[in-house]
Amino acid sequence: MEVNLKNKMVADFRSYVSPDKVDFFQKYGLDFVSGKREGCYLWDIDGHKKLFNAHCNGGVFNLGHRSSDIISVLKQALDRWDIGNHHLLSAQRAELAKRLADSFPGDIQYTVFGVGGGEAMDLAIKLARGYTGRSKIVSAKGGYHGHTGLALAAGDEKYRKSFGPQPPGFVQIPFGDLRSLEEMLDEDTAAVIYETIPATQGIVIPPDGFFSDVRQLCDKKGVQLIIDEVQTGLGRTGKLWGFEHFSGGSNGDMVPDIVVIGKGLSGGIYPITATCFRPHLQKVFNDDPFIHISTFGGAELGCAVALKVLELSSQAEFLQHVNDLAKLFRERMDNLVERHNHFIIAFRQLGLMMGIKMKNDMCGPLLMKTAYDKDLLLVYAGNDTSVCQFLPPLVMTFEQVDEVMEKLEAAVKKATILLPALQVKEGVSSAWDKVKKLLSGEEKHGG
Repeated sequence: MEVNLKNKMVADFRSYVSPDKVDFFQKYGLDFVSGKREGCYLWDIDGHKKLFNAHCNGGVFNLGHRSSDIISVLKQALDRWDIGNHHLLSAQRAELAKRLADSFPGDIQYTVFGVGGGEAMDLAIKLARGYTGRSKIVSAKGGYHGHTGLALAAGDEKYRKSFGPQPPGFVQIPFGDLRSLEEMLDEDTAAVIYETIPATQGIVIPPDGFFSDVRQLCDKKGVQLIIDEVQTGLGRTGKLWGFEHFSGGSNGDMVPDIVVIGKGLSGGIYPITATCFRPHLQKVFNDDPFIHISTFGGAELGCAVALKVLELSSQAEFLQHVNDLAKLFRERMDNLVERHNHFIIAFRQLGLMMGIKMKNDMCGPLLMKTAYDKDLLLVYAGNDTSVCQFLPPLVMTFEQVDEVMEKLEAAVKKATILLPALQVKEGVSSAWDKVKKLLSGEEKHGG
């Protein structure tokens, strides 16, 4: 019966959602349909496969799946509220905005709420342009800020080129390259946008002093600094906000003008995002406070969830647990890299924002598949397929580190055996075809 249910679900997904996604997942043996989910685990709807979620949808499930604390808060909120009316004042939005302001260093004070990260980034860009009267937006090559309008234009070309001409005024430079940034900034530059740690680019850790230098350059040129904390925020890096790691250096504190928050703010239960900004940007709304609206942004049910997420994520013992887990993963991963340095080149890490850098561009799809076969969910970085993102739940136990590392090592061993048969020049789609043939025994491999 369960198998028949899964087959029906897959058929309906094919007919009414995306036949191409179904084709992809079935072709490569990844046709997992989420059924039960709890804590760090996902079960296939037919009950035959259980995955440890070491990707967390980029941080959506920082607190695990179906956190009892978050569900309890939402149930209580449902007895009193609905989504609210975005035209009216709201006690729930006011409380959450105040708590967010209190959580930041510096004078980041105001918040406008949204539903998705792209929407939140769209507003950040609108604020910068509205305040400065300038149009140019500088972002990092290989970055990702969402699939909507202005956010899409600020991201990597691969996500834009299929959809025709994009808005003018967007330019990209290499991440971490201060000289390129300095050369790019001019009198028409409204904002610079950076992810604290670019995830889609492959969990790239910024050079020492980079962000404080960026802050100084922006101040010198009158440019607004937008920091994308959609994945690095809410404890993922071992501090509540990832950019806090880069404050207090020789060049002083690094406080952004605008911070964009998403994913983890939802608790994996109710979608909500936030665009938080310093007081000077509030003037954009002086003439017309209704110039930007979001019908479902800051839904009062979502505010209740986000308040609990913020409460849990900011606790000292919670952050200490993240840092203790990070230390243990560093020790275990250093050992794994040493023993498999012909396959893994480096381990990138800030807290539990982790990336596994491998030999070539074929390794991401390969390790994702072999890890899946060992019941571990990893996803490779879209703009650097030689890297697998490694983002386990922040609430996992120390015992589960052993479980994850055992699965990961088995996956690495299998991938190492298969790698010689893959050719870099063939591209990622060809790599998936090659992986399928190798794992099915249709093609011989070395080792």
